Amino acid sequence: MAAPDLLFGLRNSFYLGAYQAAINNSDIPNLSSDDSIERDCLVHRSYIALGSYQLVINEIDSSAATPLQAVKLLALYLSSPENKETTISSLKEWLGDPAIGNNPILRLIAGIVFMHEQDYNEALKHTHPGGTMELHALNIQIFLKMHRSDYAEKQLKIMQQMDEDHTLTQLANAWLNLAVGGSKIQEAYLIFQDFSEKYLMTGLILNGKAVCCMHMGHFDEAESLLLEALNKDAKDPETLANLVVCSLHLGKQSSRYLRP
Repeated sequence: MAAPDLLFGLRNSFYLGAYQAAINNSDIPNLSSDDSIERDCLVHRSYIALGSYQLVINEIDSSAATPLQAVKLLALYLSSPENKETTISSLKEWLGDPAIGNNPILRLIAGIVFMHEQDYNEALKHTHPGGTMELHALNIQIFLKMHRSDYAEKQLKIMQQMDEDHTLTQLANAWLNLAVGGSKIQEAYLIFQDFSEKYLMTGLILNGKAVCCMHMGHFDEAESLLLEALNKDAKDPETLANLVVCSLHLGKQSSRYLRP
């Protein structure tokens, strides 16, 4: 019988954007050393998602394991434009080191950083070999940014073979359905609806449902979902961008959401 996956709940919270819940529920006993490192990575990435870059930079010291060092690099990269050049330089140096260059978290962080830089070919150089669900999910995001839904679909098939019911597989399926459009929008909506019934309602889930509603022309429903998301985080750029689009379609002033 397989050992229980002690990090299942923590991973799910992180994937679905429940970052504070991930942080609050991270005190998990009896973790192996590898699981402890993964737990710490998820917690620090949750802090990064909440904008607490300096906390991560301060807490991860030079003796920490490679995956945590990679997460610290992401915090440095996002914390200030002045850090970008030195961070990317360090990242490339580490990726070229045979001892650590193939570490999946380091490759994942490289993919995230180069995707931010809109250097999609460089990102794929590190993420395309895959190996973890997160790397395959990131590949799909990169391919969709490149408007290559055909390549994204191939990655989704790999994920479905690995674990069809995995949260990231379902999320990636919804992203692809949204990109393809047409009758696939309803399928994407049902995936987000399923998440909202099973898990803590997050801005990510609410935005997913709202975007589906907008594609289907249901702007009133989209607006109420987005206002719920705005109550959770008044500064979330995705919520604000979607609200502007929604307001335009409803003939309403969008400036009331854009606080200086």
